[in-house]
Amino acid sequence: MSVRPLRASPAGSAGAPHSPWRHVAQAAAALAAGMGVGRFVYTPILPLMHAGAGLSASAGANLATANYVGYLLGALVGILAPAVVRSRALLRASLVVLTGTLAAMPATHDTAVWCALRLLAGVASALIFVIAVSSLLSHLREYPAHLPGWAFGGVGAGIALSGLLVLLLRPVADWRAAWWASAALAAVLAVASWNLRPEEPPTATQATQAIQAAQATGATTVIAATADSSDGPRTHRWFTALFASYTLEGIGYIIAGTFLVAAIEQSSPGPLGGGAWVLVGLAAVPSSALWARLGRRWSRPDLLLAALVVQAVGIALPALIGGAPAALASAVLFGATFIGVSTLALATGAHLEFPRSVALLTAGYSGGQILGPLVVAPLLHHGYQQALILAASVVLVAAVAAAVLRIGFPHHMVVVRATAPVRQPAPTESAADAGSHR
Repeated sequence: MSVRPLRASPAGSAGAPHSPWRHVAQAAAALAAGMGVGRFVYTPILPLMHAGAGLSASAGANLATANYVGYLLGALVGILAPAVVRSRALLRASLVVLTGTLAAMPATHDTAVWCALRLLAGVASALIFVIAVSSLLSHLREYPAHLPGWAFGGVGAGIALSGLLVLLLRPVADWRAAWWASAALAAVLAVASWNLRPEEPPTATQATQAIQAAQATGATTVIAATADSSDGPRTHRWFTALFASYTLEGIGYIIAGTFLVAAIEQSSPGPLGGGAWVLVGLAAVPSSALWARLGRRWSRPDLLLAALVVQAVGIALPALIGGAPAALASAVLFGATFIGVSTLALATGAHLEFPRSVALLTAGYSGGQILGPLVVAPLLHHGYQQALILAASVVLVAAVAAAVLRIGFPHHMVVVRATAPVRQPAPTESAADAGSHR
């Protein structure tokens, strides 16, 4: 017997919003501001700063690292202070701070100040992300998985909008105008997400109602063992492979996410690099919802392996082939996978019931993002092609770790009232059931 997540009727859920799509739109706007603009607008602006602000390749890598360090710090705040994810005031303050750091970038040519601003922007981006995602998971838990997936598409929408903005400004303005325009876009998105409802603390009544609903329908009540990890399933070897894969993905993907536009423009001067970045965002918009739907038919380890291989090919294309077709194909493949890999990895960690899996995976991924620009910095003196080849190689190693994860993966493992795991063989069960455990 397979165990599926229990879904109450949306109409009868006290915590669910009256209009789920309105909540999706607000969360998507927050993610577009915090991640799509606040974090990734640096990618299309970087070539402009090389040309107009005298920024060296190594200094550009340092600015990227500062932002990723800030993101890790913000994520740790969300982990260590759970009340943070339920604070609307902190969400609004983070949106304001993020917009301010973008507007302040053109005010100086001091690399140290730029690093400080990008560090602060990273902290704000992480807090916005944590609060928005927690809100999604809290208020839309009774709805189909593709709804939060569309909200995650806000990251892609922010990338596409900010990339298009920079692309349109390039012929008539400089790097300063690009930062000011991105700040204005972030402000508009902040207004759109201003009234997003953060996560609400669970109540004992809600938990009791969920258990009663499960008993009434004859379903098995599934309760994760949190008080004593020794009572939980023995999933260390699978989680180790997952952790290695996701950390390596953090290293590889961020190299492409930071330097892809500069690498394309190095071999194909003109608007191709900026256009490719807009295409990355457009491909990312539906990607999370698409991977969520695929999870109904195929298992997450299989999908994770496939996504990593596709991403590695996309990263390598501009370095190995060059030209417009390779650049555009690279943009589509990269945009369609980098958010999907994150959602698949975090969902797999939750399925394994490993203690504090989300926190550990996030820490590994963030650490990888910090290492990525530092690792390739010595290669940037010879251009960006070698950096992209290294990034693709690292992602392929991550795919190897995902292949190891697939070996004997406990697809049908459940934990019943904090007892030993029960593995249900169900050899004839459909692949859709295998991918439905969340």
